[in-house]
Amino acid sequence: MPSIRVWDLPTRVFHWALVFCVVGLVITGNIGGNAMVWHFRMGYTVGALVLFRLLWGFWGGYWSHFSHFPVGLQTLIAYLRGKAAPIVEVGHNPLGSLSVFAMLAVLAAQVSTGLMSDDEIAFQGPLTRFVSETTVSAATHYHTEVGKLLLIALVCLHVGAVIYHQRVKRHPLVQAMIRGDKPVDPALQPLAAADGVAQRLLALALFGICAGFMAWVAALGR
Repeated sequence: MPSIRVWDLPTRVFHWALVFCVVGLVITGNIGGNAMVWHFRMGYTVGALVLFRLLWGFWGGYWSHFSHFPVGLQTLIAYLRGKAAPIVEVGHNPLGSLSVFAMLAVLAAQVSTGLMSDDEIAFQGPLTRFVSETTVSAATHYHTEVGKLLLIALVCLHVGAVIYHQRVKRHPLVQAMIRGDKPVDPALQPLAAADGVAQRLLALALFGICAGFMAWVAALGR
């Protein structure tokens, strides 16, 4: 089957940068000590990435646009029964779409609570001085216990789903997220995602704004 551009470059860069940072956050968080310096840096980066993805969900390529996520109840039920229209497999399928929203929500909560956490040794989030001790304690507990486990569980589910689709259903998800293109039945008449210079410059500008905001938040703790 011919291939079309499904994942634009900004979406692909976001995805792999997030993978790198989440793995690094889990490792540095468990190591502790001086590794926490990098834990904070990657945490700020994840914050910028999540903000960017939220914006890109409105201004990004066709299949990255939130309005094109098939999350309707009827579509979800049809997909679970194996009766969904083939077009829902081009981009994020219904479960994949819900997974994206869940991942963004959990990551946003993890970053937010991390900004208010205190390890009571050497590292404090930049917002700890703006909230009460009770809030700091609750945020620290969620960040180090609840949120961490939720994030790891979601990552494991995501990896498992990718392996299932890759091995069982023979959908080249990993290759598509690397190259951007995906084989699609032309009978579906799918629209290709815009991925030109203008879209990439827009994405760079949006990420610059998000990164600048997180840098400003980080500076509040100095």
